[in-house]
Amino acid sequence: MQHIFKLAPIVLILFLSACKSGNGNFDASGTFEADEVIVSSELSGKIISFSAEEGQSIPKDSIVAVVDAANISLQKEQVEANIQALSEKTADVTPQVRLLENQLAVQQSLLNNLLHEQTRIQNLLKQDAATGKQLDDIMAQVDVAKKSLALTQQQINVQRSNVATQNRGILSEGKPLEKRVAQLDDQLKRATILNPVSGTVITKYAEQGEITAAGKALYKIADLSTMTLRAYITGTQISQVKLGQGVKVFVDDGPDKYKELPGMISWIADKAEFTPKTIQTKDERANLVYAIKVKVKNDGYLKIGMYGEVKFSQ
Repeated sequence: MQHIFKLAPIVLILFLSACKSGNGNFDASGTFEADEVIVSSELSGKIISFSAEEGQSIPKDSIVAVVDAANISLQKEQVEANIQALSEKTADVTPQVRLLENQLAVQQSLLNNLLHEQTRIQNLLKQDAATGKQLDDIMAQVDVAKKSLALTQQQINVQRSNVATQNRGILSEGKPLEKRVAQLDDQLKRATILNPVSGTVITKYAEQGEITAAGKALYKIADLSTMTLRAYITGTQISQVKLGQGVKVFVDDGPDKYKELPGMISWIADKAEFTPKTIQTKDERANLVYAIKVKVKNDGYLKIGMYGEVKFSQ
């Protein structure tokens, strides 16, 4: 009996040691995590529709929620009405200019006829069939016609310039209003909340009909198709790993059973940190460890926070 009692502590120690080491043949251990995204409202208002439910898979860019933006629509209509009112204040240069342009066309036709007559008289004068006075008279008429034409053209330019200056002052008031319309359009787009990533809804923070605020979280979503095992290795193990390296990942699959999954090292910390209290390492005496991330395809079995072990050798 004494021998039995002497052996009992030894057996107990061995049993506890085995339990502490899991399968006793791992190189690193840690917990699974996923890339989580918290989706928030970008507007304040009543949530008039909200289709996300916990556990629901939602594809990227799907409409998940709509926040009431009726007040923004009213603001936009008011600003657009102000822009229209400004447009109606602008002067139309067309009627005045059209009259002057018609006058200009008549004057140009008259000048063309006078120039033609001047050329005819010059030819007759060479043949002694016209007098110098006739040439002087026609040249004087041509000069008057040219001045009249230039004056009318100047009047057209002045008219256009005056109206343009007047309208420029009115239309300049519309620039800030147009920018305001663009801002309101952007806010209206933000009233419709699109799911940013494909994934599964982890947590829902709001319900349809509630009043939300800009920046308030609506739900949390994560892509669970690929999980990340954040594990820790010692300084002596750092030379055994590299980015892209394939590893074996083990998770509990019932009493004394393990499920094996293939994984790939996607990240290795460049600085050591103190060993987290909840994490075991190959060398339990190590105070400083390096974090690594192992990507693992999830067949639906893996869960956030689940414990996992890594074996580097294949």
